[in-house]
Amino acid sequence: MFGNYYIYDSISPLADVLTKQLGFNDSDIGLLVGIYSVPNIFMVLIGGMIIDRFGTRSSTFVFALLCMIGAFITAFSGGVLFIMALGRLIFGLGAESMIVGITTVIGRWFKGKQLSFAFGLNLTIARLGSFTAFNSPTWARSFYDNWQAPLIIAVLFGVLSVASIVIYWGMDVYAEKSYSFHRVPKQDKFNFKELLSFNTSFWYIVLLCVTFYSAIFPFETFAVKFFIEVHHTTRAHGGFLLSMIKIFAMVFSPLFGLLSDYIGHRSLLMMFGSFLLLPVYLMMAYTDVNLYIPMAMMGISFSLIPAIMWPSVAIIIDEVKLGTAYGLMSMVQNIGLAGFNFLIGWTNDYS
Repeated sequence: MFGNYYIYDSISPLADVLTKQLGFNDSDIGLLVGIYSVPNIFMVLIGGMIIDRFGTRSSTFVFALLCMIGAFITAFSGGVLFIMALGRLIFGLGAESMIVGITTVIGRWFKGKQLSFAFGLNLTIARLGSFTAFNSPTWARSFYDNWQAPLIIAVLFGVLSVASIVIYWGMDVYAEKSYSFHRVPKQDKFNFKELLSFNTSFWYIVLLCVTFYSAIFPFETFAVKFFIEVHHTTRAHGGFLLSMIKIFAMVFSPLFGLLSDYIGHRSLLMMFGSFLLLPVYLMMAYTDVNLYIPMAMMGISFSLIPAIMWPSVAIIIDEVKLGTAYGLMSMVQNIGLAGFNFLIGWTNDYS
């Protein structure tokens, strides 16, 4: 998860370098981020079905391998936009399906045993990847003299992801043999009719997922550039402001998950997180408020909702259909992410 999120977020802090050295405009940068979501409009659902059909071990390994290959193509593209976009496309083919696989693994391993806390820890590791990427202009300052070097760092984290999946594979096999860890029955065939069998509660969670992430991730794509141009920050300071979202998520996601495991009231907590996000963008666009305040509010919301939303699916959906459910949820999410990244990039260029 760390490597996956690092690769995804490696473009944002590099945006102004891509503009200066390669002549990319905001539409080009929006393409590099948004094209990640395009294959997942359908692929992530198929990926969930593949996970239910063939199991999490081999599936997540193949998906992690695609992530690494995509990052490699992007880094060694020669600065050609088409090739860079192709690399991001291949990365997207594996990345979201790998997340679905890892999410399914956690739902299987920890169901009934502090499930939300386990998801919170997983989110902490994922957000640490984003935090590291957003702050790379600080800790890897010397690499930002050239557009390619930061992307090579992303490739190395892709290698780390593949190695981690291999370790998980061994642990899962060992657990089955040594601790009678139950094997999830695999589906004999893909059944698209199952998509209509999920209950109303699941669809409410899907709706929350697409609206929430469409309000966060497309903003992150252009946030550093926005801070520099509108609020006159340095790139390093803008990267730190953006990374506050991840700092809050790293600290509070496990705590909010633990809280929901003990007190319940998941729906109420998710409503609170949603309302907290509403005034954030108005504050940044139309007031001179200290930017730490809206970014802190966004960070709390970003910690609370995912830590409760994702494990809620594992509670209400049967284990044998869990991969398909997470795949469907991620598919709808990526429709929103693709659309909003393209829309914001186009709006910035023509407004």
